[in-house]
Amino acid sequence: MTDVDPKRKLQELEAKLAARRESQVVEKAHQEEHYSQAQLAWRMVTEMVAGLGIGFGIGYGLDVVFGTQPFLMVLFTLLGIAAGIKVMMSSAAEIQKAQEARASASDDDTRGEGPDARG
Repeated sequence: MTDVDPKRKLQELEAKLAARRESQVVEKAHQEEHYSQAQLAWRMVTEMVAGLGIGFGIGYGLDVVFGTQPFLMVLFTLLGIAAGIKVMMSSAAEIQKAQEARASASDDDTRGEGPDARG
């Protein structure tokens, strides 16, 4: 019979599990970052299309009411595009500020200047 130490076997198993968990955490963080970027892109596309659609709808509705067929539709479609671009640019600025804040926080942590380092 083989005499296997159960404690040693348990420690080896725990080490394997810990290594597996670490690899899963790194993989999950990468996936979350990927989905985060995709969500931001879809948010910007949605804002742009919403501005265009709302401008077109308002212009078309006013053209029907006033009988000025293409004039107000074109005008409000252009205004909708401008509003969509403005909202999209403000979203991009908001995202950039968040990324800069994360980058400066990680720089502080690597230099030992984070909130935990002040004691």
